[in-house]
Parts: sequence; C-alpha cells; structure tokens
Amino acid sequence: MGSEVIKQAESSALTVGRSWHGKVALTFTQRGDRTVPQAQTQAPLKVQRPFYPEGPTVCQSVLLHTAGGMVGGDRLSYDLHLEANTHALVTTAAAAKIYTDHPQPARVDGTIRVESGAWLEWLPQEAIVFEGAQYHQTWRVDLAANAHWLGWDMLRLGRTARGEQFCRGEVRSRFEVWHDGQLIWVDPQRLVGSETLWQSPHGLKGCPVIGTLAWVGDVPTVELVKAARSAWETLPNARGEVGVTRLQRGLLCRYRGHSTSEARRWFVQVWQLLRPQYGDTLATVPRVWQR
Repeated sequence: MGSEVIKQAESSALTVGRSWHGKVALTFTQRGDRTVPQAQTQAPLKVQRPFYPEGPTVCQSVLLHTAGGMVGGDRLSYDLHLEANTHALVTTAAAAKIYTDHPQPARVDGTIRVESGAWLEWLPQEAIVFEGAQYHQTWRVDLAANAHWLGWDMLRLGRTARGEQFCRGEVRSRFEVWHDGQLIWVDPQRLVGSETLWQSPHGLKGCPVIGTLAWVGDVPTVELVKAARSAWETLPNARGEVGVTRLQRGLLCRYRGHSTSEARRWFVQVWQLLRPQYGDTLATVPRVWQR
C-alpha cells in the first residue's frame, strides 16, 4: 500500500508538470507569560495548533507538509521569527520524503531570527532522500546578542529497506549562523552520489544516515562537551560513529551510521543536557515523535 501511494504521488506531480512552493511565516510573540504563535502559510505547508506541555512560556509548534513529499522543482520556504523573551520548539509532523529522477532539485530555504532573551529549538524529523534525487537546502540563522538557537538535521540517503545505496543523486546543504551581527559558523556540505562516496571511509562508509546537531548562543563548558560524548558512550547498543566539537559560541555534534532512531536518541540526550544551560528548564519530548 505504501509503495502505491509513493508511485501515485510521483506520477501525479510529474504528469501535471506542476511544482509546489509551500511557504510558512511563523512569528512568536509574548502575551503575559505565554509564548503565542502567529502563522501565515501557503499550501502544502500548514501549522498545527500549538502545544504547551512545559507550561505557557514554551510553545511547541508542529509543521505539516500535506503533499506527502517533494519532487524536483518543488520548494519550501520557512521564515521563523522569535520576538524578545519568547521560547519555542518547532518540529515536523513526519519524515520528509524527496522523490527521485527529476532534472531539477527540490529546494528548502529557511531564515530564522531570534531576538534578545529568546531561544528557538528547530528539531525537524528526518528527511529521506531517495536514490537519484536532488535535494538542496539553505538556512540562515540570525541571533541577537542574548539569544540561543538549537537545531538538528538528519538525512537518510536512499531507501535502505529496498536495498538502495546513494550512488546517484545530490544533496547540498548550507547553514549560516550569525550572532550579534557577526558570522560565527558556516556549515556547507555537498554529497554527489557515487560508488566512491558510498564506500569511502572519508565519505559515507556504507552508512545511509548522517546527522548534525548544533547549538549556538554561549561558550560551552568542558564538562558539557564531556557529557555529550558520554551520552553517546552510554547509549545502549550504539553502532554508529559520532563526534563532538566546541564551536566559537556553541556545540556541534555529528553522527554517521545506519539508524535514524539511534541518531535521534543521542541528539535528544544532548538536547536534554543543553536545555538547562540556555532555557533553565528540562526538555519535554513532543508528542508527535511518539506516534
């Protein structure tokens, strides 16, 4: 049944020759002690009603992509703005799917602005890039002097349950983070599918899942870096490879392995270590991840 839905979605988009340009502009404002979202959307993007499992100050928002996936030529544009002293977690309702064999790339472009005293956690579910697909994403994060951003990005390259290897296709990704008007972190990546990329120990090393978690906002302590590494070392049945690096004003975690759930478990533990550093609260996992 699942494969038929995928085939119908791909066939429909290519037959009609229509590309989607989904848009969402999501602004968080403070009303009393409550962080309140205001959204403007364009199909196929929608914003579900907000949740407050941690109380009124922390708003959890879920983005929904009603088209079910992206083909070449499709584009998603995100504009996330947190006003002063607001706190928000933004995630997605399901894994993103990027379908295959189209001459144009599927594009994601995002801008994030976080004002003084605010913090944003951008924690989307993984993207599944089918073998042969082209996927380009570009993000710019602008932080005020006293603001924090934590984001992660998880990619599954190829449908490994079907035996796919990422030997065709291309992924391009660029994250820029500006803090108080200064560019402090740039992360450009380009993966061109090939047998060499798939097999090389300096490439994917046969690992279909790669992930990045970054937190920017303050100088991490040595103890925090050690705790992030220890969280991986004590993760039950961990099989992937990871790295933890101090940034100029933050922390960077990398994952390469075979399991998105394994990457997420580690990232969640690191997030739960970091939250008290910038949010003074314990992190609550969104319900949408537990379905």
